[in-house]
Amino acid sequence: MTEMRRAAFVAVGSELLRAQRLDTNSLLAARLAGNCGFSFVEKRAIEDDVEAIARAVGELAARVELVVVSGGLGPTADDVTREGVAQAFGLGIARMAALEGALEARFRRSGRTMPAIAARMADIIEGAEVLPNPQGTAPGQLLQVGGCTLVLLPGVPRELETIFATHLLPRFASAARVATRTLHLAGVYESAVEERVSHLYEKYGRERITILAGRGLVDLVLMAQGAECADVVAAMEKDFASIAGDDLFGCDRDTLPAVALAAVRLRGWRLATAESCTGGMVGAQLTTVPGASDVYVGGVVAYSNELKQTLLGIDGDAIATHGAVSREVAEAMAVGATRLGAECAIAVTGVAGPGGGTEAKPVGTVHIAVITPAGRRHVQQRFPGDRAFIRELTANVAIDQLRRALLEA
Repeated sequence: MTEMRRAAFVAVGSELLRAQRLDTNSLLAARLAGNCGFSFVEKRAIEDDVEAIARAVGELAARVELVVVSGGLGPTADDVTREGVAQAFGLGIARMAALEGALEARFRRSGRTMPAIAARMADIIEGAEVLPNPQGTAPGQLLQVGGCTLVLLPGVPRELETIFATHLLPRFASAARVATRTLHLAGVYESAVEERVSHLYEKYGRERITILAGRGLVDLVLMAQGAECADVVAAMEKDFASIAGDDLFGCDRDTLPAVALAAVRLRGWRLATAESCTGGMVGAQLTTVPGASDVYVGGVVAYSNELKQTLLGIDGDAIATHGAVSREVAEAMAVGATRLGAECAIAVTGVAGPGGGTEAKPVGTVHIAVITPAGRRHVQQRFPGDRAFIRELTANVAIDQLRRALLEA
């Protein structure tokens, strides 16, 4: 297997250095470039300043084979990526008449007159190739500087992805044979996965395997490059999947909610939820899946004990005897959820914090109950972290418990 080519990413925008906005384009670009044999070795966030942009791209272009720059290609005064890149390499900038005309036509089609300032988006760095932008107005630009390819892309994620996929993936992929596969695991921790798969590092190479931890989720990213890359990744997938066992729920674009709902659908059943500490997060995750409505009938957020009794039919004596955060109440909530017209149910109750914990039931104590026509399932967990972490982790684990229950159905 040949080595991955080195790449770097520059996110332009003063807002990325403040609290206003988080850079996600670097993650998107890393995924796209990775499919073409590039590995990001560095990324930077740069303010809207010509000198700072020039310094960053100049330094990086001398050390890597690809530099992807996002943002700063719009029409306003703070959009100075073109000027910064041109300064870095001593190049001029010229307005392209054909591109300016295309911009004007685009504005006319939308019933608007193009403001004079918008013509700046037709300014092209000397020697650059224009990368048309079907999703927006500012085009991308591609420039060869010595042994480095410099790509300038808009900062809007949808526009960046479209230009990259349309104009760059075919070009870059033809120069590198790369295969990747991402295996998704649930109900496990990163360190435990590392222990289970580490003996395969010697076989395939540690640098070809990446473990990414989420909240109750772990991704195993497998990569191979070269003429036999597809066969190598297939072999890797077989070996790693064998070790993962039932913790493996899907690969690549699969999501845990989609997989769980598909399993319910396959059996001709329907699903309802009853939530306390998660406040509807389980239902929210399920409804991110297109077509969820043919399986998921809905849910009850019963935060108070009164609503647990009136909406879910829980006996008040059970709450008084065992407490709202208990196995008994979780299972009763699940039974109550099936009254919504479902054969399957997920129920969650817990102490998310920061207050409300006791010595017997400290913050992070969670009870999850699952009901299917094949039986019942209950887990008690003590999750670490703050309120947001506990709630998100609980929602993921709850959906995974449904998935595991259906494996046994």
